[in-house]
Amino acid sequence: MKDDQYYMRLAMEEAQKAAALAEVPIGAVIVHEGEVIARAHNLRETSQNAVTHAELTAIQQACETIGSWRLEDTVLYVTLEPCPMCAGAILQSRIPRVVYGARDPKGGCVHTFYQLLNDSRFNHECEVTEGVLAEECGQILTDFFRALRQKRKEAKKEARQQE
Repeated sequence: MKDDQYYMRLAMEEAQKAAALAEVPIGAVIVHEGEVIARAHNLRETSQNAVTHAELTAIQQACETIGSWRLEDTVLYVTLEPCPMCAGAILQSRIPRVVYGARDPKGGCVHTFYQLLNDSRFNHECEVTEGVLAEECGQILTDFFRALRQKRKEAKKEARQQE
């Protein structure tokens, strides 16, 4: 049987696809009865659409695949702790289990700022597994932002030289 690390590695592949597009490298995979039914990565810059987060795109694909907005009996794997928008979509789509890699110190709403997926005031709660391949998931983001800062620094230096 495939385990959480196997599916998280698939989500990490999606994150690398995002990085190749100069998108923040976050990837998501949704599994239903042991089968991957959705794979997605961030596309906000490409689409210029604020809601094209990896999780939301994967949820949309999964709903189309299953033919229902209720994603019962699924597991969402995502490389970074979901933001409030994505956590809300996870609750609304009734995903029963979420597995994520790295915590998001700037916007995470599963454990960091809020615990939206485990708040009993909502009509749905999720089982959450955190920290699966957390170091590797975090490293993808660290490498991406380090390269982005370096690129911006070089561009500034080049612009000064042309003045």
